[in-house]
Amino acid sequence: MRPADPRLVLLLIALAGVLAFVLPGHATTLLTEALILALFALSLDLLVGHARLTSFGHAGPWALGAYLAGAMMLSWGVPLPFAVLLAGLGTAALAIPIGWLCVRTGGVTFAMLSLAFAQLGYAVVVKWNAVTGGSDGLAGIPRAGLPDVLAGREGYHLLVAVFLAAAYLVAHGFITSPLGRIVAAVRENEQRAEALGHDPRRIRLTVFVLSYFLAGIAGALYAGFAGYVSPELFFWTVSGHVLVMVILGGAGTLIGPMLGALVFFYAEHELSALTESWGLFLGLLFILVVIFAPRGLMGLVRRTS
Repeated sequence: MRPADPRLVLLLIALAGVLAFVLPGHATTLLTEALILALFALSLDLLVGHARLTSFGHAGPWALGAYLAGAMMLSWGVPLPFAVLLAGLGTAALAIPIGWLCVRTGGVTFAMLSLAFAQLGYAVVVKWNAVTGGSDGLAGIPRAGLPDVLAGREGYHLLVAVFLAAAYLVAHGFITSPLGRIVAAVRENEQRAEALGHDPRRIRLTVFVLSYFLAGIAGALYAGFAGYVSPELFFWTVSGHVLVMVILGGAGTLIGPMLGALVFFYAEHELSALTESWGLFLGLLFILVVIFAPRGLMGLVRRTS
């Protein structure tokens, strides 16, 4: 599916940002977390929807970005916007050797390798007590360097919306660029793209690094939002949830995974308040979407419009 009009997406993100000044405090907090998850899902869509690389370990860059930003703000007082960007760059740097190994494979092997590296990250942060806090994690992470107007609930929500808009522009610019069209060519016919002189592994590695960069930024924003990071951020269930968000919204559309993140987050929140068996009903919702909207919610919207 072709991406949505970027002007419409940016308008929707802007409206979501303005809602912070209209909604009650609790609702604003929930929406802030939902927008961070939307950025997380957007990052995975580059792999799943555009490079056709299914990752079972996308919690890895998310958690790494959170830990890097949390440590920088907690230990060295690095201003939050710089900590977020540095965490994204640090995650992207680590993605180069990891991606070099992963993109040499595909299919189930790629999925399992990505999961293995995420679990390795979990083991490292649990054992490295002096830096990561071990199983207790890092608590009391400040929103360092932010003026009072941005450190508050509404201001931080607006900051998250700005980062989400910027991340969307980066992702959209990438997939519509000549390099993005090469990514599509490799996805559709690797042998033909290689015959034309393109290196499929190098192309996939580029997508992999960009995806990890954006996931690291999402994790860093979550660290500033929650004020706490723990090894549970590396769990395979986190990777499963974000993969469901992408499929639910519609892989390959950019806006679809963001929409899927919002639907998944609010469905989980509302159902968990109603019943302890919320996972069952959430699973049924996902099954219904897969059956009646195999291209996700965005595919359903475009089919009915």
